[in-house]
Amino acid sequence: MDDSHDQVRALARTRWTIAILLTAVMVAVYFGFIALIAFNKPLLATQLAPGLTLGILLGVLVIVVSWLLTWIYVRWANTHYDARLEALRR
Repeated sequence: MDDSHDQVRALARTRWTIAILLTAVMVAVYFGFIALIAFNKPLLATQLAPGLTLGILLGVLVIVVSWLLTWIYVRWANTHYDARLEALRR
């Protein structure tokens, strides 16, 4: 019984590690974007195409990165976490 309890704790630690890592990436991306807004507005005003500035593009990329990080977590949870948890329940 102790062994399965240790395995559950290890699995929970792994889940927290991945969640914290992905959260740190999202925080860095978001606050990096906010820092650019605060400290380098002329850079963000750079026209890339008619009607498209670097700021708009980076704003969209922040949203895309959040979706990507969510997808990474869900994929990991579905393929690794859920399978290991189910194996421990048996």
